[in-house]
Order: sequence, then structure tokens, then C-alpha cells
Amino acid sequence: MTAVTNDPPAIRRSWLDALLHFARRQPLGTFGLAIVIIAGIAGLAAEWIAPYSPTANDFAAMTEPPSAAHWLGTDQFGRDLLSRIVYGARTALIIGFVSAFVGGFVGLVLGVASAYFGGWIDNVLQRVMDILMAFPLIIMALAVVAIFGTGVQNVIAAITVPLVPRCARVVRASALSIREVPYIDAARTSGFSHARIILRHMVPNVVAPFLIMLTAFVGQAILAEASLSYLGLGVQEPTPAWGLMLQGGAEEYASTAPWIAIFPGVAIALTVFGFSLFGDALRDAIDPKLRER
Repeated sequence: MTAVTNDPPAIRRSWLDALLHFARRQPLGTFGLAIVIIAGIAGLAAEWIAPYSPTANDFAAMTEPPSAAHWLGTDQFGRDLLSRIVYGARTALIIGFVSAFVGGFVGLVLGVASAYFGGWIDNVLQRVMDILMAFPLIIMALAVVAIFGTGVQNVIAAITVPLVPRCARVVRASALSIREVPYIDAARTSGFSHARIILRHMVPNVVAPFLIMLTAFVGQAILAEASLSYLGLGVQEPTPAWGLMLQGGAEEYASTAPWIAIFPGVAIALTVFGFSLFGDALRDAIDPKLRER
């Protein structure tokens, strides 16, 4: 008998094979993943990538067009746009990932619990979700920011709250069908606790739609943060943020220095587009019905 051992090179090969298979089957999804990875590298390594400090003012170089010294030009305060966009990727991704993961996790717990317990618990939770979903994401975020104020932490809270019911409703729909399968009844009759049944038997079976929603939520959160910052209710100066850069130059300098608004807008559009492409490809790869086509 041959002993089975954990072979790190074999594990690396299996991951590489899976990535190559995904790239062959989902070229657009791979392109989206590449955009996401580039944005992530820019945010993590901003100190080494950015040629200047994102907050350094050079009043002798205000609204300079793209050049060898400033590849994407400068803004109305003489700050290097490339540096601010690179650092802005960190702000966008921190807010996007934290909001998506916190909102998604809370929605996952509420959705599975609502489906599992049913009865009055399900009715109460779903009516609360209905109330929250009656407001568009940006309107709910504006309301939360108006109550608690601006700042990174409050922006994260403002975006997290409206994401919870969206995740909870989708997870509940998947969990309702799982609740009726025989092994859930067998776990109940065996005397397992509710927490064990939910965590060991129900949650793993709703992970696929949950992961797909997370990728979409990150893009939505980035767009919501940019919208709030553009309206002056999100991240505040001098923190580099893409929406804040649009607020400072989108209108006043649209004709004289259009690069101030164009490049942050392109960064927002590309990042959200990347998450959207990757999320669609992930759905096609995970869903067995779509995978068989």
C-alpha cells in the first residue's frame, strides 16, 4: 500500500491547474480577476508604487497635464493624480471588502437562521428585511451617514447596513430547500444542537451563492463609497479617495483640466467592472447547471 502524504508541489500544481482551467473556460472572468488583483497590489504596495506623497501640495504645478514628471497630471492643489489614485485603491478596497464581508456575514447568519427556525422568527426577520430593502442602497447609506456622521468607519457602517437584507434574502431562499432534506431531520433526531446543525449542515450548502454575492457586494460598496464621497458625505480630505477626487475636479475643471475627473472615474469604472466580470464567471463556474452547458 502506498502511503498518502501531503505534497506541497502537488498542491501547488492542483491550484495552478484549477486556475488554468478557469482561465480557459472563463476568459472574461480572468480579465476581471486580473483587474481586481492589480487594484489589490496597488492598494497594498501604494508606498512603493506611488511616485509622490498623495497629500503633498506643489502650488507651482497646479492642474498640470499628464507629463513625464506627473504621468496622470496634477489636481487643483498640485497633488500628483497617479499617487492619489494608487492610494485611493487602498481606501476603496478596504471599505469595499470590509463592508461586503461584514454585511454578507450578518446576512448569512440571519438568512440561515430565518430559514431554519421558521415560524414567528422567520416572519419577524423577513418583515425587517422588507423594510430595509424598501430603500435603495445609496438612500439607506445616506440616511446612516446623516445620523452618525462622516469618516471611514461610519461610511463602512452606512454601506454595510443595506447589504445585510440583500444577502439574507438570497441565503434564506437557498436554505429553505436545504432545511427539508433528510439529513437535517436526522441531525435533529440525533439531538444535535441548533448551532451545530446550522453551522455544520446548512451553512456549507449555501456558501456557493454567498461567495458570488460577496464579489458583487464589493463592487457595489466601492461604487457607494465613491458616491458618498462625491456628495461630501463619505471619506474626508486629506484621505485619498476616488469619489473625493471626482468631487474636487469633476465640474469646476471639466473644460480646463479634464484629467482631474477622467482618471479617478476610469479607476472606479474599471474596478467595479472587474468585480462584476469575476462575479459572473464565479457564478458560472460554481453553479452546476451552468457548468454543464
